[in-house]
Amino acid sequence: QVQVVESGGGVVQPGGSLRLSCVASGSINSINVMGWYRQTPGTGRELVAQITANGRTSYVDAVKGRFTISRDSTQNTMYLQMNSLQTEDTAIYYCNARVITTVPLDAVDCWGQGTQVTVSS
Repeated sequence: QVQVVESGGGVVQPGGSLRLSCVASGSINSINVMGWYRQTPGTGRELVAQITANGRTSYVDAVKGRFTISRDSTQNTMYLQMNSLQTEDTAIYYCNARVITTVPLDAVDCWGQGTQVTVSS
């Protein structure tokens, strides 16, 4: 079993910042990719940023230069530093981890419960 838990959402004014955290735990052998998705009624769920086990990062164009994805030394904790937040960034943000488990050996695509980010004046 693998658990993925996000935190750090909240309400901020345009131009403000938030830092989201995602912790994966359980029977983890490795995590190939971790990513942040966001979902709104208008956009559905879209990939915002992701980071691979070797540190390769990618971002959707809308957040480039404003958001930074990172993983800690254990590579089981992921962060999304969100700066210069805009109203359009309002969404539920979900953590996703592509996990290779141990006991049993398996490949699992794990999702967190989501954390709400609201940007409004």
